[in-house]
This record gives sequence, structure tokens and C-alpha cells, in this order.
Amino acid sequence: MIALLLALAAAFSIANHHTLRVPVTIGVLIFSLLTSLIVMALNPLIPAYDLQALPRSVLGAIDLPETFLNGVLSLLLFAGAMQVNLTHLRARLASATALAIVATVLAVAFLAVASWLVFSLLGHASPFIWCVVLGAIIAPTDPVSVVGMLKRLGLPDTVQALFAGESLFNDGVGVVIFGLTIEVATGGRQDVSALEFLSSFCREALGGGVLGALTGWIALRILRGQRDSHIDLLTSLALAMGTFSIASKLGVSGPIAVVVAGLCFGTSYSRSVFDELSRKELDSAWTLLDEVLNVLLFMLIGFEILEITPRYFSLAATFLIIPLSLGARALSVLLSTLPAHLRHWDHGRTFGVLTWGGIRGGISVSLALGLPPGEMRDLLLPVCYGVVVFSIVVQGLTMERVVNRLYRHR
Repeated sequence: MIALLLALAAAFSIANHHTLRVPVTIGVLIFSLLTSLIVMALNPLIPAYDLQALPRSVLGAIDLPETFLNGVLSLLLFAGAMQVNLTHLRARLASATALAIVATVLAVAFLAVASWLVFSLLGHASPFIWCVVLGAIIAPTDPVSVVGMLKRLGLPDTVQALFAGESLFNDGVGVVIFGLTIEVATGGRQDVSALEFLSSFCREALGGGVLGALTGWIALRILRGQRDSHIDLLTSLALAMGTFSIASKLGVSGPIAVVVAGLCFGTSYSRSVFDELSRKELDSAWTLLDEVLNVLLFMLIGFEILEITPRYFSLAATFLIIPLSLGARALSVLLSTLPAHLRHWDHGRTFGVLTWGGIRGGISVSLALGLPPGEMRDLLLPVCYGVVVFSIVVQGLTMERVVNRLYRHR
């Protein structure tokens, strides 16, 4: 199966290089999506064979929600966190924190209200708690998409750090909100008061941060006494996956723990641990791993459309919620960072970049696919998928043009 996935990823990457020439992750997503649509179109024309049976069995064996959320995510978050410049992040720490926490919570609320109104308007009224679940799924931006995009845009360093810091941390925030709300929605937990919700949220988020800082510091202390690039890589891999696993056992946020652990490798203390050559080799190894996993993830996102049963209602709801999701992103960014804008308004450039660059990705798809089987999953999954594909393809491909327009004199 791994050989098949790598062969398909290589074929789609080559096809993209010779035709579309867009960023490889987006190109692979487009080709996998087109392949899936062709299979779906041909399937009714050949009634003797079920063309979707094999792809669906492969997707079922891979189990993207389990594989991504409890495996690959730790590696991708750690790779992204290692690339963040902590000096620049500290300069915008208040804004990054507000975006990661306040903006995510506001976006969940705005999206919940918007989707509840859309579903009611289309004659398919849904319980409000499920609309909150939908908001928690599509509110977080995707660090895989955002960090990869930042590499090629050439934004000011402080804006890059702000962007990356928000996208890395708001995944953990979104996953915590999703976990709490899905328990209420499925009846696993009775109605949660605001105080209980805040207490659970702080325990998971702050606990994850403390755990990540502790494991990151221990790893650096272990590495300080040696100069072997292979040991550096093995220890960093153990740190990423081990921190995530420990966090899961302790009931704290794994994504936040892994991000903090990765950020430890960008501290001033880490510069005394690695010499220049060792750090360069470690960064190269993680960059390669990050790029391979990104391509495989985006390819699987394209194939996951085979899990969706198309309905006219789902299409209508998706077309209405896509612009509303952009509006919710804009409002949440503006309100959460309003004090910073009032002190220093840079002609709305940072606001515009943060709004349009709020790309959703693997986490949103994985959370949506992990919804329990039933009517609500059939309702929410197509909407989530449509928002994700739109943000990756449309926003991802036009982001460079937006940046060039807003930052003409870079």
C-alpha cells in the first residue's frame, strides 16, 4: 500500500510539473481529485464492476483520521515549529496568542451561527450543537498548508512568524474544542457550562504546553554532549512522536505539546547544542520528511471525495458556507487583533494576508471523516470537504498574487 501511494504521488507530481506547474502539494491534490471524479463518473456506466470498491477499501485500510491525527500530525507540527523564528514570534507573541485562541473561538462561534442559518434556510434545520461541531472542524487553519506557503511568499519576517505561530497553535485549540463539543453532541457528556468548558480547555491547552516545554528541554540536554547528526535526527523523531503519545495518555493536547517541543529547537539554548553543520543537516532531514508527508496527505485528501455521497442539498450548503467561512475568518482576525491594529494600522495589509491565508487542510478533513456514522456525518462531511478544497486550491493558488498586491515594495 505504501508503494502504491508513493507511486501515485510521484506520478501526480510529475504530471503537475509538466502541465499545471503549481506548488506540488496543490498539484497532487488537483490530480487526485480529478482521478476520483473520473472514477465516480464512470462507475454508473459500468454496472458490472464497482470501480469505487478498491479505492474505498484502500482508504478504509489507511483510515486517514486515525493515521493523521494520531500519527503523521505530530511529525508535521514538529517540522513546522522547527522553522519558526522565535525572535520574531516573541515580537508578535500577543497577536499570535490572540489569533490562536481568541480568533479560533470566535471563528467557531461565527461559523456555528452561519451554518445553523444556512441549514435552516435550505429546509434542513440541525441541532445547534452540531453546527458548533462544524465550526470547530473548519475554524482552524492548517499548518501544513500555511508553513509551506510561507516559504515561497517572501513576507516580512514578523508577519511570517505571526502567521506560522497562529497556524501551529490554533490546530491544538480547534482539536480541543472539537473534542469537547462532539462529546456533548453525541450524548457522551451532558450540557457543559462555560466554566467547565474553560476549565477543560485550559487543562488540555496549558498541560500540553508544559509537557512540550519539558520534553523539549530534556531532549536538548541529552543532545548537548554529542555531535552526531544521526543521533540528532533519531532523538528529534522520538521527541515529536513520544511527546504526542505521552500527551494522549495524560489527557492533554498533543498538537500543542508537539508544537512547543518543536519551538524549543529554535531557542537560544538550542544554538549551544547544535553546531552550524549539525543544525543544517537536521533541518534538511526534517524538510525532506515534511515534504514527502505533505504530498501524501494532500493526495489522500483528493481521494477522500470517494467517501462522500453527492446531494443537491450538500452542494447548495457548501456554496453558501464557503463565503461565510471567509467572512467568519475576517471578523475573527479583526476582532482578536483589534488592539494591535489600533496601535499600528499597516493599511490593512497584515489583516488582508491573514484573512485570505487562512487555509484549511488535513486536520479539518480528518476531523470530519472521524465523525460518527449517521445523518449528521452525511450532512457535515461534504460541507467541510468543500470548504477545505476551496481554501487549498483557490486561496492557495491566489495567495502569492494577494501578497504581491499588498506588499508591492518588499
